[in-house]
Amino acid sequence: MLHSRNLLASNLAYDFTIVLLKLIINLFFREIRPRGSHKIPKKGPVIFVAAPHHNQFLDPIILMSEVRAAENARRVSFLIAEKSMKRPFIGLMARIMQSISVTRAADNAKDGTGSIFLLDQDLNIVHGCQTSFTRELSPRMQLMLSKQFGFATVEVVEVISDVQLKVKKTFTSKASDVLREEGMKITSGLDKAGLTFKVLPYIDQTKMYSRVYEKLKNGGCLGIFPEGGSHDRTDLLPLKAGVSIMALGAMSANPEIKVRIVPVGLSYFHPHRFRSRAVVEFGSPIEIPQQLVRDFESGNEEKKAAIGKVMDLVYDGLKSVTIQTPDYDTLQVIQAARRLYRPPNRHVSLGTVVELNKRFITGYLRYQDEPRVQALKQKTLQYNKALSYLGLKDHQVDKVDRRWWKSLILLCFRAGLVTGWGVLALPGVVLNAPMFICASIISRKKAKEALAASTVKIAGRDVLATWKVLVSLGLAPPLYLMYVAIAVSLAVKYELPKRYLMWTPLAMLIALPSIGYSALKFGEVGMDVYKSLRPLLLSLSGNRRQIERVRGMRTELQEELHGVIEEYAPKIWENFDQFRI
Repeated sequence: MLHSRNLLASNLAYDFTIVLLKLIINLFFREIRPRGSHKIPKKGPVIFVAAPHHNQFLDPIILMSEVRAAENARRVSFLIAEKSMKRPFIGLMARIMQSISVTRAADNAKDGTGSIFLLDQDLNIVHGCQTSFTRELSPRMQLMLSKQFGFATVEVVEVISDVQLKVKKTFTSKASDVLREEGMKITSGLDKAGLTFKVLPYIDQTKMYSRVYEKLKNGGCLGIFPEGGSHDRTDLLPLKAGVSIMALGAMSANPEIKVRIVPVGLSYFHPHRFRSRAVVEFGSPIEIPQQLVRDFESGNEEKKAAIGKVMDLVYDGLKSVTIQTPDYDTLQVIQAARRLYRPPNRHVSLGTVVELNKRFITGYLRYQDEPRVQALKQKTLQYNKALSYLGLKDHQVDKVDRRWWKSLILLCFRAGLVTGWGVLALPGVVLNAPMFICASIISRKKAKEALAASTVKIAGRDVLATWKVLVSLGLAPPLYLMYVAIAVSLAVKYELPKRYLMWTPLAMLIALPSIGYSALKFGEVGMDVYKSLRPLLLSLSGNRRQIERVRGMRTELQEELHGVIEEYAPKIWENFDQFRI
């Protein structure tokens, strides 16, 4: 009875917190559109594997809220780093959301004494200079080099002496080459040589896996990001095998259950920007064959093969719901092609946009070396440069009206609208300016710190949105309370009647969020109108020749694009005409 009461209380706290977090998410994002949520299993143990991990702490919140809001509503518990659990606000939220903490060896790394190097005789023997291997290390612990070498790690097999140990596998080729050079310096008599290193403890994950197995045994849902940490790359990072071990281990420990893995694709349109959009796409559940469970139980090479096969299933599932490109330029070309393909004056949903992106990527990666595709890519890049020169977006090209007097009338009208919306939004902007400025400064600082500590991040944009939200949540209450105190002091100073004075704090606490939200909506509409002014200004200026040139480039590109699609798409998809968009 006590257990059921505790579970009920925990579930109620989860649901209440999800509602609050959903409100916060809806303030940051303009639109979040789910796709395929009907594929979520109604009951039974489920592991949601989500990628790409582009928004540090917001990704799990979005996934949890969308799964809870789906027709087959489920509660998802995420695995979260123990380091994050120790953070005040994040740790509290994680515990309420029934998260399972994971201790990571890298989070408990300590500086090793002395320096290390390699000798040519045996690259599996690590030598030390002024080291204390017997005191600081033991088998199954790890050595880790600096970021310069990609945080390369090796596992210790045997500690031979204070200055010598044996490792399971050699360092990466780059690290090994430098370590051998350092070894040559030491053998030639140099005192200061070798590379500094960190010591990573061995982490026994038995307790964590037990909690995972218990959760799945009870028919619960787990969420995991198989890439590990968050990043801002255009492709997926190598997937970690933890999800395979969890699924196979749970089914091995509890033969009566059948764990299903649901791939989830998180597609953002400018993930770090305020009022951006997102699509959450759920793939078909992955069934794990019983033969793989038996192979897992066999151990040794069969166990490794079973884990690898499940990871292949997971990767294929994620490929079907994510947008992956080898680099940023390719992503730009794909997005430009998708915009050019879209019929004019037709609204295309976010889900359709994501689906088009995936199809274009599939086609491009298949035929990227074809001369016709290469020529189309170069023309698309030139078109993007021409748009950038004029300060236009693709959808604005056809809106640059040829009749200057029509453009002038519309420009005046919209300028008036922008002014009106701006005036309405101004009070909220001024009142919340300290919060916005601090959030922007702190988030950029955190992005720099995250970039410095990572080998996979490009600019650290994956932490920007998280810190903007966290800073805003932390500053909003004291900022609003300060405004309430100012309002009360002014009411006292000007001797307002008591009946008004009594209601001043409550009125301010209601008015301040309302003013802020109104500013958000007014500013949003005003910004949309403001973005439409550029084409109108160009219609009045002397850029008509450049505009006509860009318009001609666009028409030519559209014709060429449709020709490429008609030639290559049927070779990829059978019955292409039946499901074309």
